[in-house]
Amino acid sequence: MSKDKKNSNFRDNLEARSEEAKTVRKIVSIIIIALLLILLIGGISGYLYVKSALEPVDPESNEEVKVTIPIGSSSSQIASILEKNGVIKDALVFRFYIKFNNESNFQAGEYTFTTGMKLDEIIDSLKNGKIMAEPVHSITIPEGKTVEELAEIYAKELSFTKEDFLNKVNNRNFIEQLMEAYPSILSDDILNPEIRTPLEGYLFASTYEFYEKEPSVETVIYEMMKKTDTVVSKYLDEISENNFSVHEAVTFASVIEKEASTAKQRKKIAGVFYNRIEQGMKLQTDPTVLYALGKHKERVLYEDLEIESPYNTYYVEGLPIGPIGSYAESSLAAALNPEDSDYLYFLHDGDGEIYYAENLEQHNKNKQEHMN
Repeated sequence: MSKDKKNSNFRDNLEARSEEAKTVRKIVSIIIIALLLILLIGGISGYLYVKSALEPVDPESNEEVKVTIPIGSSSSQIASILEKNGVIKDALVFRFYIKFNNESNFQAGEYTFTTGMKLDEIIDSLKNGKIMAEPVHSITIPEGKTVEELAEIYAKELSFTKEDFLNKVNNRNFIEQLMEAYPSILSDDILNPEIRTPLEGYLFASTYEFYEKEPSVETVIYEMMKKTDTVVSKYLDEISENNFSVHEAVTFASVIEKEASTAKQRKKIAGVFYNRIEQGMKLQTDPTVLYALGKHKERVLYEDLEIESPYNTYYVEGLPIGPIGSYAESSLAAALNPEDSDYLYFLHDGDGEIYYAENLEQHNKNKQEHMN
């Protein structure tokens, strides 16, 4: 083949490759432009959709929608309920909105919304329990009550029995469900086989309102645990700063509750208990003896003090193995912020007064003067 013909073929091949490269570049450019347009259109569409989903379903409407939020509902479940009832446009967008704004602690109950409500108005209603229905039951649980005692209170007011309640609070599977639901409050400490009732001290004393005619035991317990979580969570940092576990703090609060009736007394008695622990003394508090005995007595006898129980603070060092009843928030506050003093003893008279002493001699003198 001649030299000129070879050069001609080379040029033809070069031109063909050049045309092919141009075609590839054009195709790639078209694809990139198309993808960018798709992303742009998708982004704009997504923005407009989310913007629309954040607006009221029907801003001009005052149509009322009755919605039931069951006890124990998660945020995702609440969002689904609201979307299903036409109160919000999109459950997923609602969930992202409350997560972004760190909104939580929604209340169960019967609500009346309108389709013209903004998301913030809906959230405010759910957080503050602004419900339209009147409670069917309103039950007050006094401070200091044991699980067995509050089981009796509920059994008198609701459709289940005392045994139903006690069976549920001692059910291992149910307790583990609660531990998963409230991991910062309930620990493995409550599963200690020597603990009499796992939820003793964890069902907060308060007034509870129920909107169902026959709420279940589970409903009642979840409502009480929700209240406990609300109260105790405020003190988690202080509990940690005091080198307590939540279980120890709650146990301490329950003991203080049984020994005092006012916030001032509680702080003072908490200080006495701290002093005894620092001196290597046992707490020696009679309410723990009564809890160990499992019955109420007007007077604790010397023979009672000898009961070998992990709850008896005449027998064990430090705190009992677990709470001995419910408590007021001021008892928990006192356990974490006791009043400083040099007192090592205190004595109740028959009129509600408490007398303190720095040593055994003074304590015995108080007995002679105030126990006759």
